[in-house]
Amino acid sequence: MKILFAAAEVDPFSKVGGLADVAASLPRRLLEMGHDVRIVAPCHRAGLTAHAASPVHTRYTVAGPAGEREVDVALVEGHGGVPVHLVGDSHYFGDREIYGEQDDLLRYQFFCRAIVEMLKGGEWAPDILHLNDWHTAPLAFALRNLAWGNPALRGVASVFTIHNLRYRGPDEFNDFLSQAIYYSDIVTTVSPSYAREILTQEYGEGLEALLQLRGNAVVGILNGVNYDIFNPRTDGQVRHPYDLSALEDRQRNRASLRRELKLAETAGPVLGMVTRLTEQKGIDLVLQAVPAFLASDAQLVVLGEGDRWIKEELTRLQEAHPGHIRLAARYDEGMAQRIYAGSDMFLMPSRYEPCGLGQIIAMRYGAIPIGRRTGGLGDTILDLDEHPEGGTGFLFDEFSSFGLESAFERATRAFREPETWLRLQSNAMSRDYSWRASATHYVEAYIAALRARGIVPME
Repeated sequence: MKILFAAAEVDPFSKVGGLADVAASLPRRLLEMGHDVRIVAPCHRAGLTAHAASPVHTRYTVAGPAGEREVDVALVEGHGGVPVHLVGDSHYFGDREIYGEQDDLLRYQFFCRAIVEMLKGGEWAPDILHLNDWHTAPLAFALRNLAWGNPALRGVASVFTIHNLRYRGPDEFNDFLSQAIYYSDIVTTVSPSYAREILTQEYGEGLEALLQLRGNAVVGILNGVNYDIFNPRTDGQVRHPYDLSALEDRQRNRASLRRELKLAETAGPVLGMVTRLTEQKGIDLVLQAVPAFLASDAQLVVLGEGDRWIKEELTRLQEAHPGHIRLAARYDEGMAQRIYAGSDMFLMPSRYEPCGLGQIIAMRYGAIPIGRRTGGLGDTILDLDEHPEGGTGFLFDEFSSFGLESAFERATRAFREPETWLRLQSNAMSRDYSWRASATHYVEAYIAALRARGIVPME
């Protein structure tokens, strides 16, 4: 099967969040399964060197609001040898920010138009166009609309993945995401629970009726992580490598993390957070629960960028409790890996969480997650009380500081019982949330999309 994966960011050529990881890892697994898969993404700042060094460049003329522009599409090699088409245009992309520019709507419409020109003019035609979030959503309608007059587009089916329903673009009068929900052959979300949740008024963001209209065409497929990259035995950012057979070595990473962040040596657990500093992530609950953490001699380490008021409050708490609270208000991939490897517990008390990769990575590194039972958190964390032998973490239901504190208290009791804690870590590190199973489910979605278009897939 030929698959073109379209996304606004893809590691290692551009990265802000989890989409870049998905855009790199899922196609890689599909390629390993024998599919002919390629990625197309804008050429942002971090990809300029690779773009310039590529020996293969193709130019396309793309129409836009200000007239025609010529784009330079370079073919480069992504993770695992996946071909990546980097769409180069110095006006819309290049040295500008990936997100947050005033003309984001025009920039990503232009990107979509460039993809259409590639499809119309290229020798390689995909069976599946896999779209991701609002940045590529206009292509779902364009594919349907343009297929009437272009034979190259008639055999292409579309799959649209909603990574977070709340992010619908910068213009409330141009909701491309809604178009993609309606016109895509199959709509996927990033966890089974989130697929059910967005059909309700509480989580549907006003689109629940439209999503309900699609019925069985809305499918939840859990995100995975690349276990070759996220591996505590081979991760170059981990000070003291370890694996399931040498968990005693993991404790040295906790000591290293404390030294790096100038935290005191205590008998309590280290609580880690690698997150966007927004209310969606439940940071307000964490702030309210700080007295409970301090009472248990726990230390809180937070890495992330986001809302000013959250940074200011965490900074105030850091100044009041310098030995127990530390904020690193930035994006730092290396420190993120050291937090996963050095923290005892990992906090994800989200208001909603479509999938979440943090809890999956934390379990891979032996940090026990404490999360709210929502979206992918409920799909991936097995609560110890509900699974005494197979538990991997702790869940709470009510979005409140009381709920978080109750789960933390249960985790602390387990932390003080070495045999129980070792079992939790062993269970967590043994779980397989790689792309193996998830990629198979995506292939099933691709086949369903082709059938929806009346195309007989080559299974």
